[in-house]
This record gives sequence, structure tokens and C-alpha cells, in this order.
Amino acid sequence: MRVKFEEQLTVLNDMLIEMGQMIETAINMATKALVNQDTELAKKAISFDLEIDQKEQDIESLCLKLLMQQQPVARDLRLISAALKMITDMERIGDQAADISELTILIAGTPFIKKLEHIPQMAGATVKMVTESIEAFVKKDVDLAKAVIDYDDVVDELFMTVRRDLIELIHANSANGDQAIDLIMIAKYFERIGDHATNIAEWVAFSILGNKEYMAPTRYQ
Repeated sequence: MRVKFEEQLTVLNDMLIEMGQMIETAINMATKALVNQDTELAKKAISFDLEIDQKEQDIESLCLKLLMQQQPVARDLRLISAALKMITDMERIGDQAADISELTILIAGTPFIKKLEHIPQMAGATVKMVTESIEAFVKKDVDLAKAVIDYDDVVDELFMTVRRDLIELIHANSANGDQAIDLIMIAKYFERIGDHATNIAEWVAFSILGNKEYMAPTRYQ
């Protein structure tokens, strides 16, 4: 019975890695579509969210099967519970990548009021956080999970830089207002993606340590 359970846990790890790769792809597609003002790619990024939703459902079904059929011990129960929490945040990252693509379509065809520099940096930072949070789960590496949590400060600082620069452009010329607001919203979605990646890392730490030492009081849902 335990051998079968361990085999199913391996399948769960593989599915989480696959979902992690999917949301990395979603972030990268949304970013490339934005930078290149590529509306066709943006539409693909929006459609791709349906595949992420399906993957969440598949993982949820496996977790519930493990809970009902295998009677896991406390450590295993924490791991499965953390996986269920993680996929919720991963699904929300997919939603926000789609939201970014919807705004990309909205502002396409109009030259950028400012060269996009810090927003792509935010995207790269969030991909790093997602990748390393999933890696921390698979490797049971609490130090890596903690590093992901700390790295969220980088995303937050980049968001404040983007916001400040765009507000200055609005003050300089009110005609910049509409696009500046849309770009601030896009940056905010990336900032939220960073928060969800942090949530994932916090649940990883919980699954390993069995306590909520690294859990923040509230984050985006």
C-alpha cells in the first residue's frame, strides 16, 4: 500500500512540475505579446489559461484520491494539503497572465509612451520565483522556499519604480494618461503574480516544517 502511495506522490510531483512549466509559459507568452504588441500571441496566451485550469482540476482530483484512498500520515497530509493550496495560486497566476494579455490587446496599435524596461524585468523575476518554488517543493528544500519569499521584495521594488515613472509621465502630459494607467495595471498584475509565487513558497515551507513560520497574514487570493 505504501509503495503505491509513494508512486502516486511521484505522479503528483510530476504534475506540479508540469503545471509550473505551464504557468512559466503563460507568463513568458504574455510578456512577449506585450513587448512586441503581438495581439495574436496575446490571444493564444488567453486561450492557454483554459489548459492551466484543466491541469489544476487534474491535480486536485489526484490529491482528493490520495486523501480518500490512502489515509496519509500527518507529514503526507501536509504535503497533499500544500499541493492543493499551491495549485490554487498557480491557477490564479494563469488568470493574471491572461489579464495582462487582454490589456495588451487593448493598447495594441499605439506606440508605447515609454520604453518597457522594468515590466519585463518583473516578468523575469516572477518566472524565477515560480520555478524555484516548485523546485523547493519537489526537493523539500525549505531554504530555497525562504529565498523565493525574500525575492518578492525585488518584484515589489520594480513595481514601485514602474508606478513612479508612469505617474511622472501623466504629470508631464495628460495625453499619456490612458496608456499609463493600463501599463500600471499590467505591472500590478505582475506584482500579484509575485505574491502568488510567494504563497506557493510559503506552502512549501509549511509542508516541510509543519508550522506556519513563513506564512504571511494575508495575500492575494
